[in-house]
Parts: sequence; C-alpha cells; structure tokens
Amino acid sequence: MDKIIITIDGWSSCGKSTLAKQLARELHYVYIDSGAMYRAITLHFLRNHVDWTNPEAVEHALGEIRLEFMTNHKNGQTEMWLNGENVEYVIRDLVIAEKVSEVAAIRAVREFAVSRQQEMGRKKGIVMDGRDIGTVVFPHAELKIFMTADEDVRVQRRFRELYEKNPNVTLEEVKHNLSMRDYIDSHREVSPLRKAEDAIVLDNSHVTMKEQLDIAKKWVKEILG
Repeated sequence: MDKIIITIDGWSSCGKSTLAKQLARELHYVYIDSGAMYRAITLHFLRNHVDWTNPEAVEHALGEIRLEFMTNHKNGQTEMWLNGENVEYVIRDLVIAEKVSEVAAIRAVREFAVSRQQEMGRKKGIVMDGRDIGTVVFPHAELKIFMTADEDVRVQRRFRELYEKNPNVTLEEVKHNLSMRDYIDSHREVSPLRKAEDAIVLDNSHVTMKEQLDIAKKWVKEILG
C-alpha cells in the first residue's frame, strides 16, 4: 500500500490543522483544510449578502464559487483561494468564525464541499481535517484520528491565535464562540460531529506538538507495515 487517506476530525481548536499540516509535510502528502473551504464559502455569503436561510439563494451563490488550494512557495503552506483571490488570512477572522458553523450546517453547502473533497482524495496520499471527514467524506479511510482536548486548553489556544490578529478580542468572546460552535457542530442535522467507530482518539491537552506528531506517525507506520 503506497499511499493512504488520513482523516483528522475533532472539536474546534484542538490543533487538527496543525497536526494535519505536520503529518502531510513528513509524509509528502497533500494537506486539505476542509474548514478553510467552509470559511471561504461563509466569506462569499457575507460579502454578497446571501440569505442562507433561503435555499434558492444558497444554490445560486454556490454556483458562483470556485475553491482551490494553492501552495505558497515562500512559506511552503497550502492556502485557500476563492474565485481567484487568496483569502487564507481573511477567513481566519472572528467574524467568519462566528458564522461558519451556521453555514456549514446547510445541506446544500455540505454536499457542495464534500463532493469537492472526495474529488481531491481520489488519488489518495492526502491528510484532511474537519468535522465529518472520517464519517462522511472518507468513511473507508485507512487511518482515522479523532482529536480532543480540555475546553479550557482549547479556549486558551484559540485566544492566543486570535489575539495576534486582534488585540481587542476578549477571553469571554472566544469562550462563547467556541461553545456555540461545539453545540452547532455536534447538533446539526446534516453530518454532525461525531467520532467514527474505527477512529483512534488523540487527546492532546497535555502533549507537545512534537509528541502528537510522533504518535500519529507511529499509527501511520503500523498501517503501512
């Protein structure tokens, strides 16, 4: 087995994308940030004043969206492009974070994103993180990781990340946003966040980035033999 599909699901601010990027780099795999896709769709909806409670408006808006992942050759990172524009940094704003779970809960939006994600994984050799990657997008993936961490740890991580971009953000705002996203993600009707039966749990509350990478690499090695 030359290449496999690795899925990393879990709660917000568990470090899913950090691990996915590291793992992809180590294995020379393609990293696909499914969350960035939903954030880019949310950005398009907000910019164009799309009423996402209106199914016709949503279908029309999705028809206007072109999503691509392109490598930034300066830093080697894969970045999100929306209709020919690099939106990697715009989509990390708290305004997008506050709305993305609502948009991602819409059936038409998920079907749109999932079909593109499955297309990207056709040749294998990918690491993809999100909420429903191991349960819906790639239910037959060879390695499924489900990440979790204590809520206080997640709040602190998210706060540090947002504070760098916006020093006015408060810990209370971040905690509220995280709780809201957790609730919507796990209670939505379409593809709710849940652990796949064959997923391995990785609680990274008290492990370093290097330690969690070593754990994941060990699991990959066991599968590849």
